[in-house]
Order: sequence, then C-alpha cells, then structure tokens
Amino acid sequence: MAKKHTKGKAKAARTPIVSDDDAPTFRDELMGVYAVWYREFKVFQREKSRVVSSIVSPLMWLFLFGSGVGSAVSISGIGYQKFIYPGILTMAVLFSSVFFGLYIVWDRKLDVLKAVLVAPVSRTSIFFGKALGGCTDVMLQACILLLVAPLFGILNPGGILLSLLFLFITCLAMVSMGLAIGTFFESLEGFQIISTFVVFPLFFLSGALYPVGDNLPAWLRYVVRLNPLTYTVDGMRGLLLGTSTFPIALDLGAISLFALLMILVGGFLFNRMK
Repeated sequence: MAKKHTKGKAKAARTPIVSDDDAPTFRDELMGVYAVWYREFKVFQREKSRVVSSIVSPLMWLFLFGSGVGSAVSISGIGYQKFIYPGILTMAVLFSSVFFGLYIVWDRKLDVLKAVLVAPVSRTSIFFGKALGGCTDVMLQACILLLVAPLFGILNPGGILLSLLFLFITCLAMVSMGLAIGTFFESLEGFQIISTFVVFPLFFLSGALYPVGDNLPAWLRYVVRLNPLTYTVDGMRGLLLGTSTFPIALDLGAISLFALLMILVGGFLFNRMK
C-alpha cells in the first residue's frame, strides 16, 4: 500500500500545473503580431521579382490596353486611360492581396506555419500579423503606382491621399479573404483554381473598365452593385477624377463593412485551421 501511495504522489508531482500567469499578456500578443508582420515584410523584400511583376502588369493595362481602347473611346468627356486608372489601381490591390493567401499554403508545405502556430500567442494575433504584413506589401506597390497619376492628368494631392484609405481598407478585406481561402488548401494548384474563380469575377464586375450607370443591362447592373469592389472603384474615381455614381460616404461605408466581414470570417477560419 505504501508503494502504491508513493507512486501516486510521484505521478501527481509530474503533472504540470498551468496557472493564469502563463497566459500571454496583451503586450505578448502585440509582439506576436509584430514578429509575424516583420517576417512577412522580410520575405517581401527578398522577392524583388514579385514586386516588379505586380507593378509592370497594371502599367501594361494602363498604357497598352488604355491607349488602344482610348484611341476610340472617351467616357463623359474623360479620356479612357484616365477613366480606368482608379480601376487598375484596385485591380493591382485585388490580385496581390488575394494571392497573398498562397503563402499559407507554401508555409504549410515547408512546415513553417506549424512552427508559427505553436508560438505562445493566440492564432488571432498570428492572423492579424499576416494580414498586416500582406497589406504593407500591397500598399507599397500601390504607392508606386500612384506616382504615375500625373501622367494621366490627375493632379489632386488631397484625392490621392484619401484614395490610400480606400485602397488600404480594400487591401485588408482582400488579404483576409486570401488567407481565409488559403486555410482550405494544402496545394498551390487548388488555391489558384479557386482564387481564379473569385478574383476575375470581382475585377470584371467592379466597373473598373466601364461605367456602372443605368446604361448597363438590368441583370448586370444588379450584380455589379452587389460586388464590394464596385464601391472601391467608384470611391477612387470620385476622389481622383471628381465623378462617381454613388456618394463617396456610401462607397467608404460599403467597403468598410465588407472588410470587417472578411476579417471576422478570415480570423474564424484561421483559428479552426488544422
């Protein structure tokens, strides 16, 4: 009996005791967000080819596609290149943001994600670190593209600064969407197929390349107005060109609500990811 009692005490002694003091503090969570953000930023700095391609592609749309169509088309007295400039900026943010979710798939294949997830911080902090890291990368690219605005006759410093707010909110929404999609896949091919069916419809139905007024067919007009990116493009057009279909306050409210929804969905799915 004495031996059994001693063995029981030894077993009890080996049982770890977890106290509330071991839980991460708010400062720990902030440091976790910063650490993940910093890692994503360093990865971005190393991938110069990705930066170049993400800038060259929108410029080709502006100078090649815009010049070709613009030689025969103007919209409400605005040159076509100038008209599509806000939409092409939105396109650049959309593509770079959603495809940022690929990094979850890649990190999972390299077991980097596993090492990050066992860190003594919540998954919510890791999610926000990744989301902010993606936003930093994309917004730096957007700032470079905004530098060419004067080439299209856009000389509105106040509008350019306010358009950064629209782009950042859109970027946060789309990065969260990309991360949410990335939680479902373990292969790059699967992610690319699904995101293609999401990204291209969002772009082509946003009014980036055409006005979204009452001249559209009824079915297309309703679909376009359900697309959250429509409000980013419209708000940017109002700020940069002085023409918009909806009030800018409505545009900002719509894209902000969509961003909040994507953050909640993305954070929920990231916390459930295995």
